[in-house]
Amino acid sequence: MEFPTKLAQKIQARIDDNFYRTLTINSNDNFIDFSSNDYLGLSNSTLLNDSKIGATGSRLISGNYHEIEELEQFIANYHNVDNSLIFNSGYTANLGLLSSLPQRNDIILYDQEIHASIRDGMRLSNAKSYVFKHNNITDLKEKLEKHASSTVYVIIEAVYSISGDSPDLKAMSEMCKTFGAYLIVDEAHSFGLSGPDGSGLINELKLEQDVFARVITFGKALGCHGAAVLGSNKLRNYLINFCRSFIYTTAPSPSTIQTIKQQYFNLKQSTEKRENLINIKTTFLNILSKHILYSTGNYSAIIAIVIGSNSKTKFIAQSLQKEYFDIKPILSPTVSPGKECIRICLHSYNTVEETSKLAHLINQLYEG
Repeated sequence: MEFPTKLAQKIQARIDDNFYRTLTINSNDNFIDFSSNDYLGLSNSTLLNDSKIGATGSRLISGNYHEIEELEQFIANYHNVDNSLIFNSGYTANLGLLSSLPQRNDIILYDQEIHASIRDGMRLSNAKSYVFKHNNITDLKEKLEKHASSTVYVIIEAVYSISGDSPDLKAMSEMCKTFGAYLIVDEAHSFGLSGPDGSGLINELKLEQDVFARVITFGKALGCHGAAVLGSNKLRNYLINFCRSFIYTTAPSPSTIQTIKQQYFNLKQSTEKRENLINIKTTFLNILSKHILYSTGNYSAIIAIVIGSNSKTKFIAQSLQKEYFDIKPILSPTVSPGKECIRICLHSYNTVEETSKLAHLINQLYEG
């Protein structure tokens, strides 16, 4: 059977525009990791004991069990909220949360650099959505004033996954309270790196009671798989009843739950790893040329170095890969044209020597 012509044309157009993506196998042990989200190196941890492999069904049919509910309450306590609900991934958590919460005639205001999973969830909702400029409190205020008579959900990230920067969470939280808007924060890239015992930026800033819903993911600093929505008991009960990506999927296996629980224990013991990561970042930024335009935040392990074209970004990334640095280019249309970048993910296990060499190479390639 022939591939549909329209789809083939879309693929060819992406090739012609230098936007085409391919998968690569990360199996070369000689490469130095500067691309993964395993910020604290916890993915190499081992379990304390064996667990059952399968959950047998969805949580509402046969897949619920004591260990998963105990872990959900443990997670809630760890992050100082009433309750939590575990999902199979950050994508399904965001997809389900944003598709089920906002109702018809409600309004969603979202940062222009919000994650694709949140965008997909908004598309599935019956609410109207409007973008505000990245981290721009003035623009957000204007849109809140415009929709003051509606039920409004404001969607932001604590640390943005490409740029690594953060919004003024305290100011945005206060503004949402002033207008009666519901603040939802994705903490995928701040969980594990900030807050007491790595509990996240919301905990760091003591905003737990001011955020309507928080999404944390286990595939970044925790080094395993899955996600959880944090919030009130009412929010948890609502999602159990109306969130399709929770209701109609097989529950996480007992072995997955055991892994998450073990990784929380490891996270609590990772103070030295977090401190080492801060030192690594300081070294990198001190060497990086002052002429290079980059983005990062105080609570981020991500540094985005803007190159400005797909071809040059690919060239620099490939040049770094030849020196055995595992670094991937971020190309348009993933980012807007002109904002193509190399995304550096720093880790507690990167050495000062590795980090220094990388920074010097980037300086040479950027200015060469």
